Amino acid sequence: MSEGLPPLPVPRPTFSVSPIPKNPLGEERYIRSAACLIIGDEILNGKTHDINSNYFAKYCFEHGIDLKRVEVIADDEDQIIEASRRMVNNYDFVVTSGGVGPTHDDITYIALAKAFGQPLAHHPETLARMAQMVKHRTWISTQTPQQRAATERMAEFPAGGEIIFVAKDIWVPVVRLEGKLCIFPGIPSLFQKMLNALTPFLPLPPLAERPTRIQVFTEQPESMIAPYLTTLQARLKPHGIQVGSYPVLGQGVFVSLIGRDRPSTPAASPPQANKEDAGNAGPPRIWLADVAREVEQEVGGQVVSEKEVAERKGLYQRSVSVHVHLFSVDISS
Repeated sequence: MSEGLPPLPVPRPTFSVSPIPKNPLGEERYIRSAACLIIGDEILNGKTHDINSNYFAKYCFEHGIDLKRVEVIADDEDQIIEASRRMVNNYDFVVTSGGVGPTHDDITYIALAKAFGQPLAHHPETLARMAQMVKHRTWISTQTPQQRAATERMAEFPAGGEIIFVAKDIWVPVVRLEGKLCIFPGIPSLFQKMLNALTPFLPLPPLAERPTRIQVFTEQPESMIAPYLTTLQARLKPHGIQVGSYPVLGQGVFVSLIGRDRPSTPAASPPQANKEDAGNAGPPRIWLADVAREVEQEVGGQVVSEKEVAERKGLYQRSVSVHVHLFSVDISS
């Protein structure tokens, strides 16, 4: 090698991914409801901004799962035990985020082992993958026994947990307890990558069961369209269609319509009938697109894309920033 050239990068190890197991909920069953448990004193004291629950909420919506609950709790054993038991009893899919590192306040594995009556045990395969991942790092050879024990805490799991290696380039697994509760690191980039990689291991709803969201923007004040939206929601609730309104100060209102393409319950008073249902027995189905057209007419608005929604909200945020700046200048002058 010529002098002065930088050293060649150390190749990252690759690992095998776990095989897809049997459906933990049972044959022909799939995830309908979910909950998210964010664990960390740093979230509650404002030091760290939680973005994992938001990412999980988007993941659930895209995959047809009803996210029912999000909780943020401290690094407290009793709180973790109580919340995890309650969520596993009430929901099909539970994720925890945070508290799985090597320090004294990383107690998630310990608390969850107690919650479900399991001892803690080092997982040999995880230890081997960890060692493979860090073997080229210079500090590894200088660790004291105490430092090594702290590192190995990250591979000490509830003994009855299902160990799922979800990605070829990540040594840490997702640990699943009771067939429902999945334990994730709190680092957002790792949480997101591992959640996405977990998808093949989850009994997700079929595509036909997944919801669609349509948004209609109107410049009318929210108070002007509120009576209509109240009536509309009452009419559409039997079909599982949700109606929401979200004002953007100084611009208008986004009317959000969320529902599945083919509602399973008959309409009491459908906005429009679908032609292909005209000859069928019973009331016609409601299509979300038909509802959106009705809303456009009633509120004097138009359907907008997700990109347009983001652009309008971004414009509002920039406007707020400008006004805050001007206000601060006025105060100081």
